[in-house]
Amino acid sequence: MREIPREAVVEAVKALCIEANRMLPADLKERLCGACRAEESPLGREVLSDIVRNYETAEALSIPVCQDTGMAVVFAELGEDAHVPGLEEAVNEGVRRGYTEGLLRCSVVGDPLRRQNTGDNTPAVLHLRLVPGDRLTLTVAPKGAGSENMSSIRMMTPAASEQDLIDAVVRAVEAAGSTPCPPVVVGVGVGGNFEGCALLAKRALCRDTAVRNPDPLYASLEERMLEGINRTGIGPQGFGGRVTALAVNIEAGATHIASLPLAVNMGCHVTRHACRTI
Repeated sequence: MREIPREAVVEAVKALCIEANRMLPADLKERLCGACRAEESPLGREVLSDIVRNYETAEALSIPVCQDTGMAVVFAELGEDAHVPGLEEAVNEGVRRGYTEGLLRCSVVGDPLRRQNTGDNTPAVLHLRLVPGDRLTLTVAPKGAGSENMSSIRMMTPAASEQDLIDAVVRAVEAAGSTPCPPVVVGVGVGGNFEGCALLAKRALCRDTAVRNPDPLYASLEERMLEGINRTGIGPQGFGGRVTALAVNIEAGATHIASLPLAVNMGCHVTRHACRTI
């Protein structure tokens, strides 16, 4: 059994919180630059150029790419032959240090009705999964409220067709309009149950936008959903144009014979995540 020191986890989470908030993933940068070339609307191109300058400036000055540095969502894949003493506590301490020492905005309130800010962006939202091996892989995905608030879940039935799924996702993006700061990345979960479907959609946002689902059925749905979304004309920041979404990523899971859950998790143009293995 390999023992992974608590402090190693703390320092890794701290670094990932800062990195994810200051630097966009390379695939997303490439998509944004490609969108600048593809956008036909002059205003849309100008908005996209501003977005590109924004992330370039953030990297150059080592400052957050967006003022909403989000709620820290942490995916932990722990090897079955590894042990971390106090893993959850270590993750929260890493978030605490990352947000306070990294001068990131703390946006978490401890109670949804009393609204008292915790002052250090904890607690994190931690998703733990056991995997083979003796390593710990951590993915930190800060999630801002503007896009998160426009996410949705529908409990459909097996009678729904592929086109029904496409239409539901397109309608969700249309209903969101400019609120999630398009061009968006759309994470879609299909299957599971009520909470499992939402988690699939969240995980989908952490996948490289250049990588399609390995199942041809879902890869085709990703492309058709993206085409439908970009026909809406919402455009960059809602000012009109052909680039409303940069990518649609679908993750699917087993479900009940009477269910077909569909979750849509909106990611803004700074759909952030950073990953490290210890």
